[in-house]
Amino acid sequence: MSTPAPPPPPSSPSSPSFSPSPSPAGPGLIGTRLRHLLEQLDGGVAAVYEDLGLPGFRPRWTPVALTVAAEGPMPIRDLARALGVTHSAASQTVAQMVKEDLVTLAPGADARQRIVRLTARAESLLPVLHAEAAATTAAVARFEAELSYPLGELVDEAVAALRKRPLRQRIAECADPR
Repeated sequence: MSTPAPPPPPSSPSSPSFSPSPSPAGPGLIGTRLRHLLEQLDGGVAAVYEDLGLPGFRPRWTPVALTVAAEGPMPIRDLARALGVTHSAASQTVAQMVKEDLVTLAPGADARQRIVRLTARAESLLPVLHAEAAATTAAVARFEAELSYPLGELVDEAVAALRKRPLRQRIAECADPR
């Protein structure tokens, strides 16, 4: 009589096969579940960059590079607006890109402005970034077709609803007044 093989080790959250069981807390862990989803999405794009010979290239850098390439040098404030992110988020991303020699910063007309420009290194990557962005856009469209509701539309609706009434206010409305 043979001994049964031991069960395989459980998947870790960083492995592609990790599949958390539905949370009994329902929407209470929405932030955790959204972070996991974002890790899967960004991880897939980062793996493509690695396959393309760009290890360490971060998915969040592509929209910056493509926007500056299309619009020309621009202040961080305008870049943030074009990307639909906060000034702080754009500034942090640009700072990372400066360290990687992808963009430079120069003073603007106003002493508070910093103008973002692509470096020659970033410009040399534009054909690869355009091709990857097109493939990612097509892949996301196919991914969304598998869902009961397009994820991009749902995210836009969620952001709009939270702009109208932030989660802090919603929590306060639901808090036990004891």
